[in-house]
Amino acid sequence: MMTMKNRLPNFIPTIATFVILGSAIIYDYYKINDLTIQMSRLKSEVASTAAKQAARTEEIFQNLSGLQSQTAGLSNSLTNTQQNIDAVTTKVGGIEQTVGTVTGTVGSLQKLAKIDPELLKKYSKIFFMSENYTPAHIYTIPDEYVYSSKHSEQFVAEAWPFLKAMLDAAKADNVSLLIKSGYRSFAEQQTLKSRYTVVYGAGTANSFSAEQGYSEHQLGTTVDVITSGIAGNLDKFDGTKAYEWMKNNAYKFGFEQSYPKGNNYYVYEPWHWRFVGVKLATDLHNRNMNFYSMDQRDIDNYLINIFD
Repeated sequence: MMTMKNRLPNFIPTIATFVILGSAIIYDYYKINDLTIQMSRLKSEVASTAAKQAARTEEIFQNLSGLQSQTAGLSNSLTNTQQNIDAVTTKVGGIEQTVGTVTGTVGSLQKLAKIDPELLKKYSKIFFMSENYTPAHIYTIPDEYVYSSKHSEQFVAEAWPFLKAMLDAAKADNVSLLIKSGYRSFAEQQTLKSRYTVVYGAGTANSFSAEQGYSEHQLGTTVDVITSGIAGNLDKFDGTKAYEWMKNNAYKFGFEQSYPKGNNYYVYEPWHWRFVGVKLATDLHNRNMNFYSMDQRDIDNYLINIFD
């Protein structure tokens, strides 16, 4: 029979095995416990991070909302500012237009103040010029443009460039066009009318010669024109190449025929041309109207443009 002493060695390996297994189990237990703790900590950290992220996200959304409100406020402010700018611009524009209108009116008044108001008046038996009236600026026409060098002829200085341009244009078209008579003073017209009255009688003289103070020649803007080949006879000017040229071109230089056929003032005078300005002369030509058939109030509107 085996004794206790004999069986003890057989249990030693078994005990050792249990000890080892127990140690392993204990180690694994602590290991698992440690991992559990770490997992719990990680969960807490994740939860904390998520909470912080949510809070941060909420903060960001709140900031965005605030920025949107500020942006909307700025947009409204900009809109109001633009409206104010537009309103101010409109007011400024209105002021500029008003100032421009006033400036234009002042400029027109200044321009009119420099123009003789008599220049577009109807004088043939209608308006009267006193014996003291003379053009403010009178120019002596060069001899090359005058029919007879025995008597100098004069014309209003401001209108001379238009007369010169017309005479030069006629010459360029091979048309002989010269000045027979220009400015006449009150006294000269009186002397001329007296002479005609003596020669032809008062009735006949009144049909073709104006009384002193009623003659367009006293204005200094009227000329009697003539051409070569008719021996200085104005009655023969009708039908000449020069007269045809005047009918077709004189208005371009501001001249109109005062007494065409059928007028109510004097006999037909194809040689008698008055400077009224390019604008008025052109309108009369285009409308086939005569200066004396136009209302004086309408004529007066052209005065400001007479030398344009």
